[in-house]
Amino acid sequence: MKVIHEDVTELLRHSFNFQPQPQPHTLPLSLSILTTSPSPTSHILIMSSFPPDSHAPTPPILPPKPSSQEPSRIGTPASGAPPPPPSSLSEAGQQYRAAVIPGISSSGATPPPLPAVARAAAEIPDPGDQWLPQVLQDKSKQDIADILTSPALLNALTNSPSSIHPSLLASHQALASALSSNTDLASRLADQESRLANQRSAAQAQLLSMHALERQWRQKQVDMDHALARFSPAALYQLLGQSVQEQGLVCQAMEESFLDSDGVDGGETSEREAAEWIRRYREAKTQFYLRQERKERWDEGRVGGWR
Repeated sequence: MKVIHEDVTELLRHSFNFQPQPQPHTLPLSLSILTTSPSPTSHILIMSSFPPDSHAPTPPILPPKPSSQEPSRIGTPASGAPPPPPSSLSEAGQQYRAAVIPGISSSGATPPPLPAVARAAAEIPDPGDQWLPQVLQDKSKQDIADILTSPALLNALTNSPSSIHPSLLASHQALASALSSNTDLASRLADQESRLANQRSAAQAQLLSMHALERQWRQKQVDMDHALARFSPAALYQLLGQSVQEQGLVCQAMEESFLDSDGVDGGETSEREAAEWIRRYREAKTQFYLRQERKERWDEGRVGGWR
């Protein structure tokens, strides 16, 4: 795509000290600067022909307005001051670090702020659409033609430190700072990943150890319950009930034995024997009543500790 400005002759006269040549069959060359994207840093030099005299016909119609959807208009820059270099890389990186991974900023050194580079690029004044690198202002038309036909030379002039546009240099610096910040962030993320992997493996080992200890504790509980089964409330209550029955049988057996002994001997029992039997029977009966009272209290729920 070629854009021919109305003042192309005046541009060549002021930029290259061009004077029209009298040859009727040769057409001199003019230089126009085109921007292929909205960024102010991408400049492409294109050669176009023009009539040798100042009384040439009216130049072609200017390109359509920015609102046009024609394919030839796509990529043509809009009029006015170019926008500042984008700083979305640095801002997006800082927002990501602050919102998603806040722990990284506290664990390591925070990278230097990047928006200052973008602000410095925005403060660079726009030199206008007639800007040319300093090294090209004293070149001949033949040298300019050779440069325009060589993409490698154009790329070298665009990115050379001596001929680069200031806004393009600021954009490169902002991009380099963003790349450096991203590299630093990636390295710290890798460190965090390795640390997290180690902590995860340690936590997994502790979890397995805890499960093993839990199984051992359950086995110990089973052994403890088996060893203390005879001291459990159910076993003690059953033992108390059996002791009440046994003591009742003991008292009944003592009564029957005393009566049977009187009938077998056919005589009277001495006072000493009677007193001894009464003493033993009273002790047995006292033990029976005590056990029976304990069982009744248990049945009524008046036993503390496990009821």
